[in-house]
Amino acid sequence: MKVIDLHCDVLMKMLLNPKISFLDSDELAVNYQKLHSTEAKLQFFAIYIPEDIHPQMRFQAALAMVHIFHEKILSFPHMKLIKSREDYLLLREGEIGAVLCLEGCDCLNGDLIKLYTLLQLGVSSVGLTWNYSNVFADGALEVRNAGLSEKGKQLVSYLNEKSIMIDVSHLSEASFWDVIELGGEIFASHSNCRAICDHPRNLFDDQIKSLLKRNGLIGLTFVPSFVTKTSEATIKDLISHVDHICSLGGVRKIGFGSDFDGTPGYIKEIVSYKDYPLLIEELLKHYTYEQVEGFLYKNYENVIILKNGS
Repeated sequence: MKVIDLHCDVLMKMLLNPKISFLDSDELAVNYQKLHSTEAKLQFFAIYIPEDIHPQMRFQAALAMVHIFHEKILSFPHMKLIKSREDYLLLREGEIGAVLCLEGCDCLNGDLIKLYTLLQLGVSSVGLTWNYSNVFADGALEVRNAGLSEKGKQLVSYLNEKSIMIDVSHLSEASFWDVIELGGEIFASHSNCRAICDHPRNLFDDQIKSLLKRNGLIGLTFVPSFVTKTSEATIKDLISHVDHICSLGGVRKIGFGSDFDGTPGYIKEIVSYKDYPLLIEELLKHYTYEQVEGFLYKNYENVIILKNGS
């Protein structure tokens, strides 16, 4: 079964350790061999700038990650840059699409010209914040829970003009609702259900319903603390989040955004991309083949590519 994964932090790991090889490094939960052997269809690669990088150096770090993406990931023969629906539809059998996404706009220092530069270099999905605040918005862990600034509203309008996907996974609740009000192509790349696991990075039911109403895809993540607070996180715990979104009417709007290479651990049975078949096997015990195909890749195609909200 094909797989689309909406979030990984391979670029950050390769920035911090230039010796890591994307081909087959055991230090990467996502590498070329694992993608190729597990029928990957599309992988999102995040530009995430670690907080300990000086603010004045963050845009340079972002450019360095773009360089890694083009020179060390897209250099493999079956890896193809995906910037548009048309690019995706041109993928051939055996080819793996790669989406470059910006996770947090701190590196822009409020300068939309820098964003334009990143878009020209291949970025096609943008999240306004990481966990805390910046000049554009508050993130999910910012306790004041403010919404978008005026610059943030300008940024969202600009992204909408350019038809760039807007990722709401790391936004504060107030920022989330401000983005929803402004509209656009909105999705959550790696967030779970707050009703199942009360973590500030997860989404409340009214947020999930709003995304479903607006035909937004929700990528469930494998980060243990987002899956359960009561015990070691397992695939069955993750499926509780699938069940919950389905109960809200979202069976055709669920995807997965693993957050591989961005966290010290994952749910018990899935430690790297090559373990996706274990998730598929367990899902098939609870859902039809067609529904599981949806969760793994077809919901993305229908919602993002074919714009089918039915």
